[in-house]
Amino acid sequence: MDTLNGRIIVLGITGSIAAYKAADVASKLTQADAQVDVVLTEAATRFITPLTLRSITRRPVYTDMFDPASELAVEHVELARRADAVLVAPATAMTIARLAHGLASDLVSLTVLATRAPVLVAPAMDSNMYESAATQANLAVLRERGFIMVGPAEGRLASGRWGPGRLVEAEVLLGALRQVLGRRGDLAGRKLVVSAGGTREPLDPVRFLGNYSSGKMGYAVAEAARDRGAQVTLVSAPTALAAPYGVEVVSVQTTLEMRDAVAAACQGADALIMAAAPVDYRVTSPARQKVKKGDQSLALELVPNPDILAELKGDFVKVGFAAESEDLVQNAAEKLRRKGAHLFVANDITAADAGFGADTNRVTIIDVDGGVESLPLLSKYEVAHRVLDRVAKLLQPQS
Repeated sequence: MDTLNGRIIVLGITGSIAAYKAADVASKLTQADAQVDVVLTEAATRFITPLTLRSITRRPVYTDMFDPASELAVEHVELARRADAVLVAPATAMTIARLAHGLASDLVSLTVLATRAPVLVAPAMDSNMYESAATQANLAVLRERGFIMVGPAEGRLASGRWGPGRLVEAEVLLGALRQVLGRRGDLAGRKLVVSAGGTREPLDPVRFLGNYSSGKMGYAVAEAARDRGAQVTLVSAPTALAAPYGVEVVSVQTTLEMRDAVAAACQGADALIMAAAPVDYRVTSPARQKVKKGDQSLALELVPNPDILAELKGDFVKVGFAAESEDLVQNAAEKLRRKGAHLFVANDITAADAGFGADTNRVTIIDVDGGVESLPLLSKYEVAHRVLDRVAKLLQPQS
C-alpha cells in the first residue's frame, strides 16, 4: 500500500553539514522497501562515507561517473533512466546553482540533468546564503522548470545563527516523495476532508473537557489519501502530531469550531472521513477566570454539542468512525443509519493494541447494504488505505 514500496529512488547527497541526516533518510526509505541508489558529490564524502550509506541501503553507492568497476556503463544516464524519483537532500547553494544553470560537473548534477523523473530538492545552508538574491533566483528557475522544493526549515544553524536553512526532517522528505509518486493514484482530482483528534471544551481558562483521542487514525487517513493523489483538507483538534506534508491543516479547539471548519471545507468536496472524536457535551457558561479549588463539590451544567456528521448534508461520501467499548457492530450500524453515512468504521477502544494512542488498529467496516468486514490488526496507515479502497469504489466512475 505504501507508494514507496518497490520504487527506485535516487538520493543525491551534496557537501553540507546536514549530509549526516541523509543516513536517516536512506534508512527510512529502505525500511519502506524502496530501492535506494545513493549518489554523492566529492564534497559530500567529506561529511559522510559511502560505506555508511552502502551498509544502510545494502546497495552500491556512486561517487565517480567514470568508475570502470561500476555495474553501470554510464552511471549518470543509467541512474537517471531507471529512477522513479530523484531526491537531492541536502542541496547546497552550489548544487542549486549548478542545477539552475544546467551544469554537469558532478555525478549528482549529471544525474538530475539526465533524468525525466520528478526531482525534489531539499535546500540546506546558512540563512544568509539561502536568502541571497542569487540563491532565490536559482530556486525560482528550478520551480519554473517543475522541480519540487521541500523546505528548508527554520531553526538553529551550524553557524550558531537562527533562521531558514535547516534540512527538513526525514519524515517530511518521505511525505513529499509519497505525494509525488502517488499523484496519479485512484483519488487524483478528488477533494477529501478528514477530521482528526479530540476536541476540547473549556471549563475555565486552564481546564477543559476532552477525551483520549491522539488523532493518529485521522492523520493516517489524511496521509494515505494524499498518497493516492487526493487534495486533502485535515481539520484537526489539538494533537502532538506533526502536520502531514502536502496536506492543508485547519486547526480547531472546540466541537463547534470543528463543525464550522468541516462544513466550510466540505464545499465542493467528494468525501468526508470523520475520524475525529468531538466531545459530546460542552459547559453552558465557561468561567472567565480560573476556578479555585475549594472544599465544596463542583457542579457543571452541560449541554449537548451538535452531531457534525449527522448535520452535514451534501453530494459527497460520508464516512464515520465509532469508538465503542461494547456491542461494536450493533452500535456502529445504528450510527451509520442515524447519521446518513455510507460507511462506518468501528473499533474497540478497550483493546490495548487498537485503542486510543496506539499505532495499530483492529476495525470493522460496516456499509449501507449491511455488509460487515472485520479487518485483522493493522497499522493505522494500512487501515486508512482499506477504508479509502471503499471510498474510491463509491466515487467511481469519475465524471
